[in-house]
Amino acid sequence: MAVTVFIPTTLRIFTNHRSEVELEGDTVGQILESLSDEYPETKKALFDENGKLRSFINVFVNSDNIRNLQGYDSPVKDGDEIMLIPAIAGGSTTESVLGDRKGEKLTNDEIQRYSRHLLLKEVGVKGQKRLKAAKVLIVGLGGLGAPLAQYLAAAGVGTIGLVDFDEVEESNLQRQVIHGTRDIGRPKVASAKDSIRQINPLVKVETYNYPLTADNAFDIIGQYDVVADASDNYQTRYLVNDACVLLGKPDVFGAMYQFEGQAAVYYGKEGPCYRCMYPAPPPPGLVPSCATGGVVGVLPGVIGTIQANEVIKLIVGGGESLIGRLISFDAWHMKWRELKICKDPDCPVCGKNPTITELEEYDYEDFCGIKQQEEENEAVEGIEAKELKRRLDEGEKITIIDVREPHERAIVKFLDAKVIPIGQLERRQNELNPDIDTVFVCKEGKRSILAVNTLREAGYKGKLYNLKDGINAWARDVDPSFPQY
Repeated sequence: MAVTVFIPTTLRIFTNHRSEVELEGDTVGQILESLSDEYPETKKALFDENGKLRSFINVFVNSDNIRNLQGYDSPVKDGDEIMLIPAIAGGSTTESVLGDRKGEKLTNDEIQRYSRHLLLKEVGVKGQKRLKAAKVLIVGLGGLGAPLAQYLAAAGVGTIGLVDFDEVEESNLQRQVIHGTRDIGRPKVASAKDSIRQINPLVKVETYNYPLTADNAFDIIGQYDVVADASDNYQTRYLVNDACVLLGKPDVFGAMYQFEGQAAVYYGKEGPCYRCMYPAPPPPGLVPSCATGGVVGVLPGVIGTIQANEVIKLIVGGGESLIGRLISFDAWHMKWRELKICKDPDCPVCGKNPTITELEEYDYEDFCGIKQQEEENEAVEGIEAKELKRRLDEGEKITIIDVREPHERAIVKFLDAKVIPIGQLERRQNELNPDIDTVFVCKEGKRSILAVNTLREAGYKGKLYNLKDGINAWARDVDPSFPQY
């Protein structure tokens, strides 16, 4: 019987960029086995060395997670849809997270400013007073944090906290609409604070121009009623989740990559948390970031405003929140999917017998593979752009492999590089000469490290180098005519 398997963007490099595949089988296990047979590179991405489905990937049959069905033995029938939902970095009516706390009386100026809210019976004066009394923390002021901050400020949230330690870069402006050209080089929290003041001077803004860590998360998050997670890395996502669970706060989650976005509300008091959905992050380097894979500029606007909507509902009370549900949005194909998330009784932080009770005692970098990745990166021999240029000018025979995708190479081609995408390296290693040094290049020297490690694991014996900081370093240090992107 024919079953359609939907392939997420992050895994399409292993399926020749196909977004959906029709396969035959009677169970989920048979379908996934057929997928691995047809596209062998997917096997390493989907399964660990013991053949077990990786923890960062959820498999749904229609709208049900196979964890809540019969696992691999879950039956499928003709016309069913199987969705692979990886971590990228539920529905019930809820009472206001503010409880019995009442806001101050609205001034005449506030009544005029928020009149369109006051006309809604679901919000009204009572709800607007709650918004005025509420405190919301936004973690990350990139693509998602920008619309979050703008719409929460416009809605009249009384206090907005901003956590980010990056500065505004020109490449941010394609999607991070809270910043402008004149803000390039400024701290994002400063730029966002200025924008919020322009939108609504009645809002109080607190800024934290440093990373959220296990040492400070309790102190910061504890001051707020709701946390909106707009971060871009896994260690922060798990840290925010754990702190919210331990403090009894809702975590309004958003994530995005290329054309796909996700939104949910993880609230350990009333439903599942982020760890219930994703018990573990993907191996370092397997799921690329927006910096390496790109993102269409409007996508964070869509997902970020969904997050803002969920925050407002949690504060006002009523409405069906995304507690126990995950919304998946494909902007390119304009498809929405709603998936159920169930609480995991064995969850280490919100389950029946939690093992994570103190943030300071938990090593988030080790859990997310950061330390291992740093060790692996150090083990990969790098070559500086200037040194590669010198060796090429002296006539040395060097094989250069460009692991970027075709659309990315259209931005700028790198010398006479041979093109081999990472997903094809293992089966095409015989195209390399182990007697000649090979240098791998990508945009910023991260995927090329993954390429070197992939070949090493495949048993390749030749000398392998990573071009440090990638093509951007070549543009900066060797050839200024090259664009940086």
